[in-house]
Amino acid sequence: MPVRFIDLPAAHSLAMTEEEERGGPTEQAEDAGPAAVPLDPVRLLAETAGYDDPERWWEDVVEHRAHDGGPGDPLAPFAALGEAMTALREVYGDGGHPRDGVREAYMRIQLRAARKEFGDGVAVVCGAWHVPALEARTTLAADRALLKGLPKVKAELTWVPWTHHRLARHSGYGAGIDSPGWYAHLFAAPDRPIERWMTKVAGLLRDEDRFVSSAHVIEAVRLAETLAAMRGRPLAGLSETTDAVRAVMCEGSDMPLALVRDRLIVGGALGEVPDTAPAVPLQRDLTRQQRTLRLKPEAAEREMELDLRKDTDAARSRLLHRLRLLGVGWGEPTEGRGSTGTFRESWRLHWEPELYVRVAEAGVWGTTVLSAATARAESDALAATALAEVTALAERCLLAELPDALPVVMRVLADRAALDTDVGHLADALPSLARTLRYGDVRSTDTAALGEVAAGLAERICVGLPPACTGLDADGAAELRRRVDGVHTAIGLLAGAVPANADGLRERWRAALHKLATRDTVAGVIRGRAARLLLDDGHLAQDDAARLMSLALSPGTPPADAAAWIEGFVGGAAGGGMLLVHDERLLALVDAWLTGVPTDTFTDVLPLLRRTFSAYESGVRRTLGELVRRGPAAAGGAARTGTVPGGGTTAPGFGPVLDGPRADAVVPVLRLLLGLDAHTDAYPAADSHAEAGAARSAAGHQTTDEPLGATG
Repeated sequence: MPVRFIDLPAAHSLAMTEEEERGGPTEQAEDAGPAAVPLDPVRLLAETAGYDDPERWWEDVVEHRAHDGGPGDPLAPFAALGEAMTALREVYGDGGHPRDGVREAYMRIQLRAARKEFGDGVAVVCGAWHVPALEARTTLAADRALLKGLPKVKAELTWVPWTHHRLARHSGYGAGIDSPGWYAHLFAAPDRPIERWMTKVAGLLRDEDRFVSSAHVIEAVRLAETLAAMRGRPLAGLSETTDAVRAVMCEGSDMPLALVRDRLIVGGALGEVPDTAPAVPLQRDLTRQQRTLRLKPEAAEREMELDLRKDTDAARSRLLHRLRLLGVGWGEPTEGRGSTGTFRESWRLHWEPELYVRVAEAGVWGTTVLSAATARAESDALAATALAEVTALAERCLLAELPDALPVVMRVLADRAALDTDVGHLADALPSLARTLRYGDVRSTDTAALGEVAAGLAERICVGLPPACTGLDADGAAELRRRVDGVHTAIGLLAGAVPANADGLRERWRAALHKLATRDTVAGVIRGRAARLLLDDGHLAQDDAARLMSLALSPGTPPADAAAWIEGFVGGAAGGGMLLVHDERLLALVDAWLTGVPTDTFTDVLPLLRRTFSAYESGVRRTLGELVRRGPAAAGGAARTGTVPGGGTTAPGFGPVLDGPRADAVVPVLRLLLGLDAHTDAYPAADSHAEAGAARSAAGHQTTDEPLGATG
């Protein structure tokens, strides 16, 4: 069946809009009449009938007539609406819509042409407001006279699939239908619409782990029908069903009801357009790739995990990254729940009608997604002013696999890196480059040029970072500490990605950290962090770490500086608390310094200390509290009490020797977890529990003749 548009072409309506914005003349076919503001005819009719909600009036007059089972012509409501609109047009003219006269003249011309071609078997789909104008008896010459001299602009149009959420907004086309999902249900359910609706609601709530039974559905239907009868409505409408759902299925709560409104009353349906619809070449290429990769645009948000070792998943990743470069945010990278390796990616996909417009706008860069993303990346590289912008762009080009854009980006990157002398900028740029180098293996991309630039940046950072860390305020020191962490991680990645310079690069970074850890002019938080990084990598002995801490916490150091050093050394959740748990000397130094902080300055350092220790896990904080309460080892490593049988001392809170029976109780569980045999030969005799424990640990055998799992 042929379908044609009959409204005024956009070439004219867009030109008229431009004239209105410039304050020029507009076409008016009729006087506005008494309407001072644009008229909402349906609202006016609803108010005349005694309704305060035009949607509820429309339900009773139109939607429910097809479901109430009564006799009569189902098209009768539309004839009545036509009569009502005719009366309104006689009183209000164009109702404050001056363009309607021109639009309706064009519609009548198209309607005459259709009748001439197909006879009287023609149906018109339009707003009820236009019915009187289309039925009016006018001449072809009069209608053409209204269209004479209309402004015109050059325009190319395409169709955009709409969503239910977009229909519910008063913007763009601006239908402003509050409940498109509800009306779609009424249209698709010719029989028992209320029962089917309640079943939908129950299914949705069950999917969200709410207890909703068949009895709830039956009771909700009965309540909705009772409310409709009490309110004098022909059938239960949206307000009645919503009230029934709230009372029966949601137990009076509006929180689950908000989910029902979002998912069902409004809904997340996305429309479709035919393949023959006009579209820009970029949109056609995107549609082809979506079908090939089985990536259907959906209005509902969904999560997707990609394994880049698979060809299809790798192609999906490239497409999503290229679209992000073009400003088409269909997919958003997220933190994955599984492996953190470079061969896995996690995405959150959500398609909205606006993205079709973004695709059309991106069509200026090319006719395919690949060519458009390449051109956009090259343009962004040339326009970038900050080094970090170019390094981030290089990472995105590698993820999107744009080999033709990388040479341009790399040339700009080398130029920016050579001219930028700010160590902070270099430190911000290096982590992005290091991450980029990680992707070379899984994506089979040559990253040699990137490796050379990254190594050069790392060399300059090692030279310039120690001087840049002096004379900083608290905020500047905290920012530079973050950059030190980023550079440390990046150099670790670079050492694996650029093996030729690995040893030299590590050695130079180690020397830079030593300078930061021992230079008094460096802010305390940076000195503490540098010492901790060296300790973790095994390049600072425990004795040296204790010496640096004792110097930082000496009585001559201002309490605020000492607290900053502590934050840098053991702050955060990256194992700082466990370091204090297992190193008695460090804990004793912190304890002794903290108890010696003067009262008048304690309140000044307390917020910093709370921030440092609050990041620890609750178990770590509890263990530290127990150790401090019982008294950790004194400074210098000498233990306070606790004599070990056979000589030696230990810190309170730790057992002096191995507790054999308690250790034996763990062995069956460990063997069960490791899948070892339950029964083994007995152990050789030992002179003490400690010796027996050592023998058992060395032999890896069970210590009891009890059957597996017998001990607790």
